[in-house]
Amino acid sequence: MIFIYKEGYMSEFVRARSAEQKEARMEEVKQAADRLFSAKPYHDITLTTIAAELSWTRANLYKYVTSKEDIFLVLCGEKMSAYMDALLAAFPPGCGYAVGVYAEVWAGILSAHRDYLRYGDILSSIIETNVSVDRLAEFKALYFEKAGALAAVLAQNLGIRQEEACECILAVYFHAVGICSMCCDNPLLRQALERAGIAVEPVDFQDNMKRFIAMNLEYYGAGRTKGRG
Repeated sequence: MIFIYKEGYMSEFVRARSAEQKEARMEEVKQAADRLFSAKPYHDITLTTIAAELSWTRANLYKYVTSKEDIFLVLCGEKMSAYMDALLAAFPPGCGYAVGVYAEVWAGILSAHRDYLRYGDILSSIIETNVSVDRLAEFKALYFEKAGALAAVLAQNLGIRQEEACECILAVYFHAVGICSMCCDNPLLRQALERAGIAVEPVDFQDNMKRFIAMNLEYYGAGRTKGRG
């Protein structure tokens, strides 16, 4: 369903009927929300602004979603899957890479998926607080499926326990979310720091993550050889 503008007026909104049409319309909704989030803060995005981006009315947008968090949860799931799939492709079972190689490749993948980290920054505190239980259950099932597969591969390749691999995945993720947030341009924060007379050195995201990942992998490897846990 879309509104079509022609010579200054809006044509009739045609509602999608088939499953394929509904899927196509939802894809339009997701793309519009993603475009807006790449250009402005989350709190500046509403269902009204998403509808305007699509040239729809808010009422017609409600035919597909009940909240903007519904949209952002689906987007976060897709971006999470792409990130996890990239790691699984980069670290196949038995690859036998050294810690330095793991750290460099993993950091590069994180850098290529920084849009996912922006979603992660608001996932638990905002997005997950205003969605249906069914949608959230689907998202969590997808996450644990992907994270479990990655943890199993890392455990096998690195010779560590699977629970340690899970801890490592989470540690890397949360650190990356925080560092990514620091690297995002925030005009208000920049002005505040200037007014306070505080000079902050820019953060090299990929280099920081490479060092952090190597530190974690070395820690879990060292812990295993010393019989930790």
